[in-house]
Amino acid sequence: MVLQRIVKPKTQQGKRFLEKREPKLVENDKQAMFIKGGNTSSVVSQALKELYVLKKQNSVTYKRKNILRPFEDETPLEFFAKKTDASLFMFGSHNKKRPNNLVLGRFFDFHILDMIELGIDKFVSQAEFPGGKCPEGTKPCLMFAGETFEQDVEYQRLKNLLIDFFRGPVVSQVRLAGLEHVIMVTATEGKILVRNYRVLLKKSGSRTPRIELEEIGPSLDLTLRRVKLASDDLYKRSLKQPKTVKPRKKKNVSHDAFGSKLGNIHMQKQSLDKLQTRKMKGLKAQKRKSQSEARQSSAKRSKGVDT
Repeated sequence: MVLQRIVKPKTQQGKRFLEKREPKLVENDKQAMFIKGGNTSSVVSQALKELYVLKKQNSVTYKRKNILRPFEDETPLEFFAKKTDASLFMFGSHNKKRPNNLVLGRFFDFHILDMIELGIDKFVSQAEFPGGKCPEGTKPCLMFAGETFEQDVEYQRLKNLLIDFFRGPVVSQVRLAGLEHVIMVTATEGKILVRNYRVLLKKSGSRTPRIELEEIGPSLDLTLRRVKLASDDLYKRSLKQPKTVKPRKKKNVSHDAFGSKLGNIHMQKQSLDKLQTRKMKGLKAQKRKSQSEARQSSAKRSKGVDT
């Protein structure tokens, strides 16, 4: 049996590199790979280039051609994933049997989890849309329309994969002016329509602005081809979170319909005799009077005893 050697880093840069790749309770933003196949058309190349721009901050593109067949052999993709520390990939290829082909997938523990193959029926580049574009790194608003995304298992997994791919960094709040980019995905008549819009805030005569959508591209009409999904057990294992990350439920704390925080306080039984009341002059006078009466009564008792 051959034991694997543990190589310690010799430089600070190497140490930081290994620490960055160590498992964390809260993982980093997911990295994506954009890979060209051995044979690609101009449509596939342009689609990969423009989709890469949408996820430019957390992505790596391979400009050289790579002769890969993801559904036949997953080993090269897993090697690239380990090399670049990537969790997602998009592979583009073109051949007579499957023209203008895109394969979207994700990894779990550097092994393929899901893969979905899509065919590009129609592609419109960003250059063909007039007007301004959204700045790079803008967090998009993802919208899905169509009953198929709720009824079909394959479409449900595709929806989940697209959210994973384009959601960007996780944030707790988004200001209204920062909502600039909308990605709309519609499933209708066996096709998947992907549209990109820029949000325009217009004057409305009130505090709430009037919102208009301007299409900026890229625009894709896709059809679902081959699908390779993870088993239910493996999928559940990939979603498992450590107990320390899950928020603990606070006892005796609740919220009402307006968001106000309500709490129950448990106290020991109080003695009302020892309760400190507010000091008032009237109460002080009564106290002095009762004390003088008590003295007089005690004096009378002492006289009666002497006689």
